[in-house]
Amino acid sequence: MHCYICILYYILVIQSNGILLNDRLYIVCHVTVSTMATYLRYESENYFKNSKGEKERFPSLMDEESVDLSVIVPSYNEEKRLPLMMEEAILFLEAKCEKSSNYKYEIIIVDDGSKDSTTKVGQSFVEKYGSEKIRVLTLEKNRGKGGAVRLGMMSARGEHLLFADADGATKFSDIEKVETKLNDIDTKPHGRALTVGSRAHLEKNSIASRSVFRTFLMKCFHLIVWLLCARSVKDSQCGFKLFTRNAARILFHNLHVERWAFDVELLYVAEELNIPIAEVAVTWTEIDGSKVDPLFSGLQMGKDIVLLWLQYQLGLWVIKKN
Repeated sequence: MHCYICILYYILVIQSNGILLNDRLYIVCHVTVSTMATYLRYESENYFKNSKGEKERFPSLMDEESVDLSVIVPSYNEEKRLPLMMEEAILFLEAKCEKSSNYKYEIIIVDDGSKDSTTKVGQSFVEKYGSEKIRVLTLEKNRGKGGAVRLGMMSARGEHLLFADADGATKFSDIEKVETKLNDIDTKPHGRALTVGSRAHLEKNSIASRSVFRTFLMKCFHLIVWLLCARSVKDSQCGFKLFTRNAARILFHNLHVERWAFDVELLYVAEELNIPIAEVAVTWTEIDGSKVDPLFSGLQMGKDIVLLWLQYQLGLWVIKKN
């Protein structure tokens, strides 16, 4: 069985991107050396600019929490869609602050190497609301959504940490349902739990508007995720997930995948560590301007998930338990 897994891994890796065989062999050997998840952070990515334009250093996820909620917004070329999402989120969170004077939040916009004015748009919110509430983390180069979310999480101060897509497809006020579910979970003994927003209840309607081929791809993707990685939720890809601080610490320190399949790895690691996971139906609307090609991305993610599973099965990746 182990031999067959090695052969499948070899085939999948060799088939990617048309790189020379010698390079591929080097990459396989390199992966076997580094089994623990690591990530690169450039010096400039340790800082944000306050409302006066002065540089300040981001805190660490390993520090004690100092706000109630951190919202991480991964953003790549989102100058047009980001303002609406931000206005909706801030309106909700400011109303919460008015109800409770002790409530504190922060939103961290992670500009994932954008070529447009995403950072400038984000900084305009810093100037309006202050850097205690809004911060912009500008990455030197594009990491992918998973890499952007991880660096945002590593810079967050919240007791609870949410990542939410910049397109605003999920109704932000649904965080109340997601947070209520998180608070209902028994997080003992490690204080770890997460709740995931879900669009599974919308599947029948979405199937009606999709072609037969796209529906087939969707079903195949869900089957691969369920068979190989995550059986605790029906919708692994909804960009609306809430973590306790301790759960975020262990999960994002274990994250290897920096592209679209990172959600699946987070759920896989959570299940392996017996971290409680709850799924909550959220209001979701498809927003124009998506940068995802359903066909190409679906096939790529399917392959990435098979590779993810193989990496763990072969012991090339190892989960840090502490």
